[in-house]
Amino acid sequence: MNDARSVEQFKYLGTNVTNQNSMQEEIKSTLKSGNACCHLVQNPLSSSLLSQNLDITIYRIIILPVVLYGCETWSLTLREERRLIVFENMVLRRIFGPKRDEVTGEWKKLYNEKLNDLYSSPNIMRVIKSRIMRLAEHVARIGERGGVYMVLVGET
Repeated sequence: MNDARSVEQFKYLGTNVTNQNSMQEEIKSTLKSGNACCHLVQNPLSSSLLSQNLDITIYRIIILPVVLYGCETWSLTLREERRLIVFENMVLRRIFGPKRDEVTGEWKKLYNEKLNDLYSSPNIMRVIKSRIMRLAEHVARIGERGGVYMVLVGET
């Protein structure tokens, strides 16, 4: 006797799969992992002993892969895109810290535009969109004979 059970969500290969095909829980989970990773490397990121270039390297090779795991399969809403950008800006603010105004001597928070100027690498959304396009190109090269193609276009 088969006992068919349905679930609202489950984790498969590190990715949260929901019955609503929503990425909201996946993004929440991945940002939680990213925050945990940031917490683990908080001391080096906050340290004045390490250069900003080294801090950026830590972000790019330790934190970013944790957050972007499986992003090739994501379909994001604007709200989820904003959450990812907010996360990245939080990390970059930790790396670059506040800046002292040379005229007044006051400490000022870095605004998003300035953060983007200081961080010369592509922002998190450009990386995600690039990876999604790379997967789509790969699936297109496989053609109709591949199972992945059939899943992508919704054929069974």
